[in-house]
Amino acid sequence: MNVTIREASEDDAESLLKIYAPYVEKTAISFEYSAPSLDEFRKRIANIRQKYPYIVAVLNGEIVGYAYAGTFHARDAYLHTAELSIYVDERFHRFGIGTALYDALEERLKARGFHALYACIAKTERENDEYLTDTSPRFHEKRGFHLCGTFKDCAIKFNQWYSIVYYEKHI
Repeated sequence: MNVTIREASEDDAESLLKIYAPYVEKTAISFEYSAPSLDEFRKRIANIRQKYPYIVAVLNGEIVGYAYAGTFHARDAYLHTAELSIYVDERFHRFGIGTALYDALEERLKARGFHALYACIAKTERENDEYLTDTSPRFHEKRGFHLCGTFKDCAIKFNQWYSIVYYEKHI
């Protein structure tokens, strides 16, 4: 499979929103209750790109995933720290697209002098949760991230409590 990674632009917003919306509507991976409008999504891309990398994975001319870095905390002391996000089209899970995106994102962040990377991941204690699996923690652990914090039952979606866990990696 020949996946190309390139910088995202505001023109990609419609394709990216099609990937993101199912995560919002059908899972507890995103804690948004409804998908943002196309205009709002364009603004998010533009704002993030001002300071951080925002990339897409393209397969046979179609965007099949995206990843970006963002502000971990707004204080100046966190200048070399970023929080990462990644979304892959549900039709293309387990094709190596997430790995390709994170490899490229980490490379770009390292070149820009970033040191610490964090991923904020939803977690459930329920077995066979219909809205959330343990795929994301396993993916991050495989990539060298380590669990560094847990916030228990801090978010509610689909009338169920969810925790968040933070994973950390130094590059």
